[in-house]
Amino acid sequence: MKILHLDSNHNLLLNQLNELGYTNHEDYTSSKLEVLEKISDYDGIIIRSRFSIDKEFLDKASNLKFIGRVGAGLENIDCDYAEEKGVYLISAPEGNRNAVGEHSLGLLLSLFNKLNKADREVRNGRWYREANRGIELDGKTVGLIGYGNMGKAFAKKLRGFDAEVLCYDIKDNVGDENAKQVTLTELQTKADVLSLHTPQTPKTVGMVNAEFISNFKKPFWLINTARGKSVVTSDLVDALKSGEILGAGLDVLEYEKTSFEDLFTSDVMPEAFQFFIKAENVILTPHVAGWTEESKIKLAQTIVDKIKAKFC
Repeated sequence: MKILHLDSNHNLLLNQLNELGYTNHEDYTSSKLEVLEKISDYDGIIIRSRFSIDKEFLDKASNLKFIGRVGAGLENIDCDYAEEKGVYLISAPEGNRNAVGEHSLGLLLSLFNKLNKADREVRNGRWYREANRGIELDGKTVGLIGYGNMGKAFAKKLRGFDAEVLCYDIKDNVGDENAKQVTLTELQTKADVLSLHTPQTPKTVGMVNAEFISNFKKPFWLINTARGKSVVTSDLVDALKSGEILGAGLDVLEYEKTSFEDLFTSDVMPEAFQFFIKAENVILTPHVAGWTEESKIKLAQTIVDKIKAKFC
């Protein structure tokens, strides 16, 4: 079998696939159009997020048996059409779930203890102790929406705290010893913290909007290490201004990659994002919750293991 690697990954991915007898070709620079011209030669593709795998691509990939995405989600692939064509889809949420759980906890504790704000002030010669009085996670209720690999990893990290952990998921019976599964209404009634761990689907795009936020019975903190499009940015800003949301830790945004960088070189920076970069109760990270030295290895190994299990 011939495999085309469209994004660079940990060396073990190539090394182990070579050892299994696969022919591996690397192409990290060709345009999508150039890849389309040769994709029919390949039985497998390994990709992260370089470009979308749409119907046109899948029609050209006439011999394709599998697509391996070195990451948790498959939203850059037309999954329904791929499955219609008999293409086996592989993702690797097991590979970076621990990293996402740790990052989610880091964002939450940083918000509660105003660590970013305090650090900036001390570096500028200000010693404001009372203004940086934090709050404790013990005694709080943390609500998780989405209780798959990522949600479960975060819940496990919360075991060391005297906090109640609730989860809501579209699947039944996913709760465990680390989180009690409840209805969305109960979660919105009790939660002091909301953490998102959902994939990007038509149901989750724009999920956290003004109506959704207004259904919470008390002000809450928001953590999003899932997908930026799950949150309506302007509604989040309005809720931060009104106090409905007390603070936000955002690893993902609507504005990512090239579109994000362009915001700083043009006159089109959205008003909502201007608020984010000035707000002391907002922490922003560049989609790195699952991006650790360890997860790079584990993601690659997960893809190899799943290819081996299916095709060897």
